[in-house]
Amino acid sequence: MTEIFGIPTQVLFGQLLIGLINGSFYALLSLGLAVIFGLLNIINFAHGAQYMMGAFVAWLLLDKLGVGYWWALLIAPLVVGATGVIIERTMLARLYKLDHLYGLLLTFGLALIIQGLFRNEYGSSGQPYQIPSQLQGGQNLGFMFLPNYRGWIIVASLVVCLATWYVIERTKLGAYLRAATENPQLVQAFGVNVPRMITLTYGFGVALAALAGVMAAPIYQVSPQMGADLIIVVFAVVVIGGMGSILGSIVTGFGLGLIEGLTKVFYPEASSTVIFVIMAIVLLVRPAGLFGTQK
Repeated sequence: MTEIFGIPTQVLFGQLLIGLINGSFYALLSLGLAVIFGLLNIINFAHGAQYMMGAFVAWLLLDKLGVGYWWALLIAPLVVGATGVIIERTMLARLYKLDHLYGLLLTFGLALIIQGLFRNEYGSSGQPYQIPSQLQGGQNLGFMFLPNYRGWIIVASLVVCLATWYVIERTKLGAYLRAATENPQLVQAFGVNVPRMITLTYGFGVALAALAGVMAAPIYQVSPQMGADLIIVVFAVVVIGGMGSILGSIVTGFGLGLIEGLTKVFYPEASSTVIFVIMAIVLLVRPAGLFGTQK
């Protein structure tokens, strides 16, 4: 068996694949957080709960209505994004002129409420969600076996992340969004409905979390705790990349996933803490994050 640095290639590339898959979810979730923070200046601690809601909507669609994975990729983000619009209009809109801490506390409370409601209804044990038939099986690459669904997760996540970056950084809509962050009164004077734009932006960020939840459902069991286990790591990813930085969220998400995978190969004891060690170092050297700007 071929080895690299004394590690069997199948083991090494297998862990890199797991790292890429984790990085795909880190990137998608941190991207949603960056979009929300970049325009609303709200630290959305309910993001993990909304990720979990996306997975549960997909599971309920399949279990109760027989609606499969492909439709769930569209329906779940719309449903959970709509709940985000309601939350923004009824609660968050009242906090924009206050300190960031108030938004953090509100969304933290919402996360606990949502998780508690789902735990009371469905219990703490996970619900299985079947991989769609079109993506079952895998490909033998010679040096490793690549499950089709894992490959789909990486490609789909990368496409969604790059498309979001392109819209925000390279289109007129993105220019309006960025301008509304700096000077909402001026943008409104040009006839742009800034409150509606802010509401839809929050809904879009929440929909990204729900999309990640649907994609995660066949890999991880659908559980009320699945978001709580992930959100702390995702916040670390956002801090390392730079709060509000779209490109930083994408690059850092995938990069830290790979670093985490390599750590599991060479020093497994540190795999659960390596991201937080990197965060501490980055905050000491560059407090605004790798791609952030110091204000």
